[in-house]
Amino acid sequence: MKILISNTSNLAIYEQIVHQIKDAVIAGEITAGEMLPSIRSLAKDLQISVITTKRAYEELEKEGLIYSVAGKGFYIAEQNTNMLKEKKVQILEKELEKLAAEWRKAGLAKEDMIDYIRVLFEEWEDEKKSYN
Repeated sequence: MKILISNTSNLAIYEQIVHQIKDAVIAGEITAGEMLPSIRSLAKDLQISVITTKRAYEELEKEGLIYSVAGKGFYIAEQNTNMLKEKKVQILEKELEKLAAEWRKAGLAKEDMIDYIRVLFEEWEDEKKSYN
């Protein structure tokens, strides 16, 4: 799992970490029982403050996504990935609604948007094939 921080994101850094760890769980990149980097290690790797990393881990722990073992570290908790996916879909639906509204404001047709989405998915599929 690789976490990337964006300076141009509207999300706070700790929120970016939370979202990326959730996405990694949904995608199966990290699984139940897997150990996360220590708070200090992740802060060092991302070149951010320990406080920011701690806040992200606290948020994930509060949501039940991770758990801590005293003196050992943080681990991915057993998840209901269907519930995580559903929450992600709800967020994406809202974003898609905003995008569709902007598309209409620009005077573009629904078919154009659908065609564009098809092209994007075809490009992603081609990229995926080239990596395999």
